[in-house]
Amino acid sequence: QVQLVESGGGLVQAGGSLRLSCAASGRTFSTSAMGWFRQAPGKEREFVSSIASSGYTVYADSLKGRFIISRDNDRNMVYLQMNILKTLDTAVYYCTARSYGSGSFKVDEYDYWGQGTQVTVSS
Repeated sequence: QVQLVESGGGLVQAGGSLRLSCAASGRTFSTSAMGWFRQAPGKEREFVSSIASSGYTVYADSLKGRFIISRDNDRNMVYLQMNILKTLDTAVYYCTARSYGSGSFKVDEYDYWGQGTQVTVSS
């Protein structure tokens, strides 16, 4: 069983930055792929980024160059650095984990989810 707890969300002005953190419990963290998804009001949950157990990263095309995912296997932590934030980035951001080492952009291929953290970008 894996438990995920996100933190770091909040209110920021457009053009600003935020760093989300995700604390993971469980002995299999280092062999698990991790991901970030987000869900805006009235919209479906969408892929943001993933990082494989190998460290290989994937980003949604629209976010490349602004968001950076990283992991610290010693601390069982995953991070999402978000730069040059836009109002369209406003959403609840979820940390997620797979039982496999390779990442995925598909919601239903992740096994564990955090409770989410709200990110609000004001104009």
